[in-house]
Amino acid sequence: MSALLLVCVLLVLSKTKAIEVQSWTPCTDLRPLDMLSEVFSSPGNTFNKVRMVQSQGARGFRLSVFPHVLSFPSTRLFHNCHLFPEEFSIIITLKVPNIPSKKNEYLFTMVTERSKHVLLGIRYSENKLHFLFWSPEHYNGLKTKVTFRGILLADNQWHTLVLAVSGNSVSLTIDCSVPVEIVLDKPFPVSLNTTGSSIYVGSRRRRKGFFSGLMRQLVLLPGSDATTTICPNARPRLAELSIPEVLKELPVKTEDSEVHLMYPFEADMKVTLGQQPPCTDSEMSQFWIDTSLKGLFLCNGVKWITVLERKERLDYVEEYQNLATTSETMGLEIFHIPGVGHFAVMANRNNQPGSVLYKWSDGKFKVHQYFITYQAQAWKHFTIGKRIFLALANFEKNDDGEELSIIYKWNPKKGKFLQYQKIRTYSARDWEAFQIDGDTFLAVANHREGNNHNINSVIYKWNSTTGLFEINQTIPTSGAYDWEFFSIGPYSFLVVANTFNGTSTNIQSHIYIFLGDTFRPFQSIMTFGASDWEFFRIQDRFFLVVANSHNYNIGAGTQELKNSYVINSTIYELNITGQVFVKFQDILTYSAVDWEFFTVGEDYFLVVANSFDGSSFAVNSVIYRWQGYEGFVAVHYLPTYGCRDWEAFNTSSGSFLMYSSAKEPIARVLKLKTL
Repeated sequence: MSALLLVCVLLVLSKTKAIEVQSWTPCTDLRPLDMLSEVFSSPGNTFNKVRMVQSQGARGFRLSVFPHVLSFPSTRLFHNCHLFPEEFSIIITLKVPNIPSKKNEYLFTMVTERSKHVLLGIRYSENKLHFLFWSPEHYNGLKTKVTFRGILLADNQWHTLVLAVSGNSVSLTIDCSVPVEIVLDKPFPVSLNTTGSSIYVGSRRRRKGFFSGLMRQLVLLPGSDATTTICPNARPRLAELSIPEVLKELPVKTEDSEVHLMYPFEADMKVTLGQQPPCTDSEMSQFWIDTSLKGLFLCNGVKWITVLERKERLDYVEEYQNLATTSETMGLEIFHIPGVGHFAVMANRNNQPGSVLYKWSDGKFKVHQYFITYQAQAWKHFTIGKRIFLALANFEKNDDGEELSIIYKWNPKKGKFLQYQKIRTYSARDWEAFQIDGDTFLAVANHREGNNHNINSVIYKWNSTTGLFEINQTIPTSGAYDWEFFSIGPYSFLVVANTFNGTSTNIQSHIYIFLGDTFRPFQSIMTFGASDWEFFRIQDRFFLVVANSHNYNIGAGTQELKNSYVINSTIYELNITGQVFVKFQDILTYSAVDWEFFTVGEDYFLVVANSFDGSSFAVNSVIYRWQGYEGFVAVHYLPTYGCRDWEAFNTSSGSFLMYSSAKEPIARVLKLKTL
């Protein structure tokens, strides 16, 4: 009895060992099987039998009407055994045109080559989708048909379908929406044999019922429901598990410098003329022709990308508007309020009626608002979040004997700027607003206190808790006239234009770098009555240009004084290696008080405000064009009188320059005429 038991144990152990040696292998990989890519990898000239079409921002294939061309043996998918997976999902992205109500079209089928039986397939009609499969227990070629009703695919829009099968359940998810489930009387067969069958894309091996739309995705995912993989999705109509590579990017070859398409290609292009239309997903790959700019633009789903654009070139400058001002104008600021329009605010010399805000209306500047100011010198527009501000630099004391500069805030309901905060200043010449790491700062250029020009200028920081600007740092300056903020990479800088130290205009102006939480000295540059700095960038080169207004020393003679207004202003370029600004170019100027950098097309320009030649305020201001190795070259001479400030701006009416005069109550708008 014990011997018999031992034999039984040995037999069981030997059988178990034999089972362990034979590892189980699935019939196919449990990975997405891209049937659309598979059919195009088949031997033969498949490329000539399809057309790649771009429609509504996505590419798909318009299939051939020759069914045999778009087929491949099932063994290409089921290479380990011949059984179709009992749990799976099929992902299809398609675009179906309108079809007659009684017409059916096949998306794909698996057909036996001998008996021509459809083992499995999906077809659709105007408002139905049918899932077909053959069960081994059925005879005479009978099939099971699962019908989803109320399915509207024929609307000429892209849709992504996920048909998931598991046991007795068949579910359909369209565009990542709520799935529709149908419970079968009997589960999907566990032994659907694919031996001797082929897969046909877009047909059931016949021309009748051939798919007439566009197909972008046809994937079999064994073993799981793909819905959780591709949904939710930002673009549910184009949710993607696997699509042919050629549909991701336009397939081109440029080895011989010519473009060749691997497939015949077409697109349902829509071209919009006139003003800029919206650019969203629905307009993706559509074109817009801007007739004013004479350019062609392509929508990428977010913004319009330039395809072809006429590159404007400055031809000449013409007078556009003479704007009578309340008095001589020391400074000018032009800005734009979204949804409201363009504005120009003048810093007028006289206290009464003060300074004026103009609004651009019907192609002209018109009076919009008056401000009480005290020999205003400059304005600065800036924003904090959605709040819009103007900072005013007053040079004189008010009626109460106080030297105060004012910050105004825009009131959208009243459509005007209202007084927001008063700040004590000392003969303020300029405000500069800037942001560093999300913090907002204001720097004031204090020119003098009484007869003392060597005083502190102040940097203020916005306190979000109190909603006010508070002193953050003081910097010693000498007759400060201007601040200019700029950034290069991660570094932030401030440069001050020091004009006069009480005895001479030949003094150092300083560049400061922001380190930690304060500005620290970075570089000093000798200047001559510096009244303005302008920072600009040309490609990967960084420049600073100073406006030198006066070469003056106490005790100099009259003749020397006269000639000292005709001096060089200098452009400096950053030497990246040496981390220092070095002289790039000297430009002869006539008591220069302002520089403005602007672009037209691909050209770069500087315009200088020449104000005085030693005997007359009627001097030409000059536009210089960047000419690479030659630097900036004079191209246009503009008659001006006591020119004080230049501003460049663009509107729907064109590109403009505007200048203010410190010697006559008039400002001029000049239009840039281009080729």
